[in-house]
Amino acid sequence: MAATAESVLKPDHGAARKHFIFTDEHEALRESIRSFAIKELAPHAAEWEETTFPDSVFARMGELGFLGLDKPEEYGGQGGDYFSAMVLAEEMSNANCGGLSMGVAVQTDMAMPPILAFGTEEQKQEWVVPAIAGTKILCLGITEPDAGSDVAGIKTRAVKDGDEYVINGSKTYITNGHRADVIVLVTKTDPDAGYDGFTLFLVPMDTPGVIREQKLKKMGMHASDTALLAFQDVRVPESAVLGEVGRGFYHIMWELQGERMIGAAGCVAGAQKCFEHTLQYAKEREAFGKAIGHFQVIRHKFAEMATKLESARQLVYVTAWRFANGEYPVREISMAKLHSARVACEVADECIQIHGGAGYMREYNVERVWRDMRLNRIGAGTDEIMLEVIGRSYGL
Repeated sequence: MAATAESVLKPDHGAARKHFIFTDEHEALRESIRSFAIKELAPHAAEWEETTFPDSVFARMGELGFLGLDKPEEYGGQGGDYFSAMVLAEEMSNANCGGLSMGVAVQTDMAMPPILAFGTEEQKQEWVVPAIAGTKILCLGITEPDAGSDVAGIKTRAVKDGDEYVINGSKTYITNGHRADVIVLVTKTDPDAGYDGFTLFLVPMDTPGVIREQKLKKMGMHASDTALLAFQDVRVPESAVLGEVGRGFYHIMWELQGERMIGAAGCVAGAQKCFEHTLQYAKEREAFGKAIGHFQVIRHKFAEMATKLESARQLVYVTAWRFANGEYPVREISMAKLHSARVACEVADECIQIHGGAGYMREYNVERVWRDMRLNRIGAGTDEIMLEVIGRSYGL
């Protein structure tokens, strides 16, 4: 039978359909967070690049319920699923402020999860409840001046002294370090026990001996504060131990998986927003008598970027589905983190190229995206570490 005009399928490239991991409730949440980010955060992005964002952002987000989307209701959270946290990570890109997004992610998806997973009820009440409300700020202390990706090389020591521990050492590149009320601190309690010699502590930042030495200057993420911290004979009670003594390495390795997933989702969303901004520019900017987007060389750049973004997004979503459903797919999480970070950096760089000289100027924002995005190939595990994890997973 001959096909009628009505029976011929035609592509609708403008059609929007949510991914299978998201429900209508997720989409409603997405719209709410997007509206908040555009109306209340984005207008201050340029200012916060110079001053860092204020603590009041945490209080406001706590008031709106955005700091505990996937956290238990008994601690003030919304009781949502893991995908609601991914929605937050994606929609915060609309704030046009990478440093802000990172500071919030440290609170919600890096420092808070280990307290919920391994903390006592007293620790959860003391720190998780106010962190979800936005009245207390958290940070995470892993990296040291001589130990970055090599977590096993951490030298910060916690020595038992009666019913207390005495902590000495230093941490660097600590996001929220200058504003935080408490740090989830990775220490070595037994230098001869290998991976079984690490312990986590919850150390209030006003404890005597905790020194916020320096506010570090960075290439990007200017809106977040990043600290060099020192710990000099810091005394904490046994109740400050988070989880089990000697199990800190395994606790923090677990934490890193969630951190990498959320980071991957956020950098794909940020790169997508940069892509869309540049696409609009290419449709409006004219050269040689027509919009630059109509030149094949530019058109193919967008085709390449779109394909890479979609591959990264699907890898992140499917891996997140497995993670949310009780699996522990470390190999695929490492792949998602590696691939999404590389793609995001490639997209940001190509967007600058398409903008030409304008892309090098601050007023168009793409140069900020490029600077902010570059951290994703370093933070939460470098590309090289991700490749090592993936390679070793195959028995090599």
